[in-house]
Amino acid sequence: MNQEVIGIDLGGTNFKIGRVQNGQILQETHLSVNAAMDESTLLNGLYQLIEGVITSETKAIGLGIPGIVDPEAGVIYDIQNLPAWKEIRLRSLLEARYNVPIYLNNDANCFALGEKMYGAGKSYQNFIGLSIGTGIGMGTIVKGELYNGVMCGAGEIAMVPYKDGVIESYASSFFFSNHYKKSGKEMYEMAKKGQPNAIAAFNEYGNHLGEAVKIILFMLAPEAIILGGSISKAYPFFKESLENTIATFPFPKQLEDLQIAVSNRSNSPILGAAALCF
Repeated sequence: MNQEVIGIDLGGTNFKIGRVQNGQILQETHLSVNAAMDESTLLNGLYQLIEGVITSETKAIGLGIPGIVDPEAGVIYDIQNLPAWKEIRLRSLLEARYNVPIYLNNDANCFALGEKMYGAGKSYQNFIGLSIGTGIGMGTIVKGELYNGVMCGAGEIAMVPYKDGVIESYASSFFFSNHYKKSGKEMYEMAKKGQPNAIAAFNEYGNHLGEAVKIILFMLAPEAIILGGSISKAYPFFKESLENTIATFPFPKQLEDLQIAVSNRSNSPILGAAALCF
């Protein structure tokens, strides 16, 4: 763990990178991206980020990918919010360019792993990390270890059918853009100013997120659910409706010790990605 490595969080709107040693981020930067970018633009942006932080002491690079990834073959198969990246052999591209080992996993898995090693998940053996931002991602820690499933696809709750769409349409920033024509960040700023329609929007959002949590409870019965991602910053505005919806879960005994926590680390996905190297 005392070796210098790089952790990269490839989000749907930002690529974030950190040079990490002993669980500390020595240097961090980011690059804004969007769904309209083509394959080469995204790759060149990633190269630019890496070359801004890599040193002669860097021993490996870990990446969290927002989609389906084969960690053994090092191939990205699908990223919902970056459609240009399909079947990208990212490991071979990066290993050839930087001559260090490359490790890939799902970005929500990296968030959960970062929380287990360095954040609010330290005291739990079985918990869920929910990253709520541009989309919604889920990482699963079972008996203290990350559970990947096939192609790191375990916990893809975003695509579970819900109402007239899928969970992600209602439990991520898509809810605000689809129903209020504003981003989650814009609605949060409005809610902080006390604007009633924004406060009502987060109240409704909490109900939808609560339904997603109930699905998780049925499937995995975790000790805790740890919230991260940009929308988790607005937790005070949807906490009550989230808790009220979770309270309708039909097995109340299961809820007695359930903990809902908000990550106090903005960089857990980077640290989790870096931890893949070890």
